Amino acid sequence: MENILGFFLLHREAIFIVVLSIFLGIEVISNVPAILHTPLMSGANAIHGVVIIGAIIVLGHADTKGAMVLGFLAVILGTLNVVGGFVVTDRMLEMFKKKK
Repeated sequence: MENILGFFLLHREAIFIVVLSIFLGIEVISNVPAILHTPLMSGANAIHGVVIIGAIIVLGHADTKGAMVLGFLAVILGTLNVVGGFVVTDRMLEMFKKKK
């Protein structure tokens, strides 16, 4: 418990920025109109593809088993997010096509 408290005290500025960015992200996303949701989601999927590449690079340089497990989970969860996002984006784009 003392190690966790020490970590928070040592990195309190970074933690403050992360918490602030979470609240900012929630505020921005909640105010996006429905018409802009699909392009925004496609852009987020493209950015998350870069995150997957970074996770693969970090996984390749992992020294401990814990780092390998976290890197593997990051790659798997990132891939699921990208695939799911593109499926949802494709489904939304189908709604705007003219029916035959």
